[in-house]
Amino acid sequence: MAAFDMVIRGGTVVDGTRVPRYRADIGIKDGRIAEVGQLQPSDAGQVLEAADCIVAPGAIDLHTHYDAQLHWDPYCTIGSWHGVTSVTIGNCGFGFAPVHAKDAERAMLSLSRNEAIPLGPMRTSMPFDWETFPEWMDHLDRIPLGINLSQLMPVTPLVAYVMGGFEEAKQRLPNDTEVQTIQRLLHEAMDAGAVGWGAQRLFPDSLAAVQRDYDGSPMISDVLSDEFYLSLAAVLHERRAGCIQFTQAGGDLSEGFQSLLTGLQRDFGFNEQLAEKSGRPVLYNLIAANDLLPIFYQTQLKLLAEANARGRRVFGQAATVRAPFTFTFEDWNLFDNSPVWRQATVGTLEEKRAKLADPEIRQAMKAEYDSGQVSIDLFGAVAQFIAKKVFRADLKDKYEGLSVIQIAQQEGKHFIDALLDVSVADDLKTEWRTPLLNVQVEHHKRVMDSPYTIAGLSDGGAHMKFLTTGVWPTDLLTWMVRDTQALSLEEAHFRLSCLPAWAAGFQDRGTLRPGMAADIVVYDLAGLGIEPIEIAHDLPTGEWRRVQKATGYRWIVVNGQVTFTDGQCSGATPGRLLRHGQAA
Repeated sequence: MAAFDMVIRGGTVVDGTRVPRYRADIGIKDGRIAEVGQLQPSDAGQVLEAADCIVAPGAIDLHTHYDAQLHWDPYCTIGSWHGVTSVTIGNCGFGFAPVHAKDAERAMLSLSRNEAIPLGPMRTSMPFDWETFPEWMDHLDRIPLGINLSQLMPVTPLVAYVMGGFEEAKQRLPNDTEVQTIQRLLHEAMDAGAVGWGAQRLFPDSLAAVQRDYDGSPMISDVLSDEFYLSLAAVLHERRAGCIQFTQAGGDLSEGFQSLLTGLQRDFGFNEQLAEKSGRPVLYNLIAANDLLPIFYQTQLKLLAEANARGRRVFGQAATVRAPFTFTFEDWNLFDNSPVWRQATVGTLEEKRAKLADPEIRQAMKAEYDSGQVSIDLFGAVAQFIAKKVFRADLKDKYEGLSVIQIAQQEGKHFIDALLDVSVADDLKTEWRTPLLNVQVEHHKRVMDSPYTIAGLSDGGAHMKFLTTGVWPTDLLTWMVRDTQALSLEEAHFRLSCLPAWAAGFQDRGTLRPGMAADIVVYDLAGLGIEPIEIAHDLPTGEWRRVQKATGYRWIVVNGQVTFTDGQCSGATPGRLLRHGQAA
């Protein structure tokens, strides 16, 4: 009998610990790393010849929304195409358990706008054969997975479950008895293997309130009190286990980005309170390099360092990828901080088209913007959006490739009229691309030089018609390591695997050491790359998404089995549900 199920032979090992790279073979047995050293290929049932390749731990993506997608895509692409072998779901407090049967449709609706997950595929693919959180975890254990999965308890469905429904939970705060029930159910979730809890609090009627419910109203988690969240932190303190994922931001609508900046002290202060109350790591979302307003991320890094100096384990989840939004007004929801835009972009396609063409609504939009009452430039100056693709034949040559401001100047109209006239005439199908705000590597390097930032935040499984940020591991390795030398390869893989594993309580993966799970990527650094964006009609019901595949990954190994060879899926589903952060 062979000593190993698999040997990865002759590669350059970057083991995730920051130890300098070295040449070695890796022997794998029963899904785990059995030995690292000089091994004989005859001792293995399968040999992967890795000469001239980097051998490293698979990336760990702590901020995803694959909660629905994993039901039709067990590999959670596009993440797994780019070397991700473990993901966390239940982020921002959104998810599908616990849930009363009567609220199944409502639970799906809640993610159809704020995370822009198409409703049809959810309805087709999700059986709702669970009610409680432990039953949901058992459900995840039953379905095939091509990637490892850890689960946060999402706060929104938890509160809705206890308070009788989603609408009921929006009418008032939970009372003392309900809070005690919520705490009990959080204990129950942790017993079942949850790795902590997650929540979003984007204060309503603020500049940051861009992720709202399907009807434009705030999410349940947006309106919960400090005291409520601290009561959940107390559960983790009692258990001495788990982590907290928390997204909090506000900002006065009329003061623009300056109000977001001044609000950082409040937001970080509350993250520190959560860390103090729980005694556990808090994952703060989000830190993003920004070429135009570097003071924002620089202030965040300063506050992170100060929090940790005081003994509060707060980590910043950093968006480390260069990826603009590409969107149409068929689906766009990220102007939801504006009451006028929010109401104009809810409803059916026909209703949205009519509202966006309505002169009175247009006038309100222009008056709001021109007066400075509300900024919709959160994702880049709207006037600089580019008409990437125009579908109507007689408009294509006229507008395609132009910016909104160029169209406005060409036609002598307000830029909002220019944006919406083209969209309405094109049946809302025009694809607009936002400007890239983070192309200077020195800003990314400064973010990644902080010892308290965790790379990633792909939002995988969400905004799939807008974003392809799941390419982040490949972008980091090619741009920041290979092309600019802003990071060493050893530091990059520490940030891709070891640090997120520690922060989220993954106990048996993240490094290439004997006894650890064999989640491994083997790649040609020189050949590593990101393919162009394409439209894939690969969702149930024929729905589409934007995708970007990778080149240069020779093998991706999950729990000792190859899931991808040169980008081709093997069909193997060795992924595991990581209860309590580890495979059972």
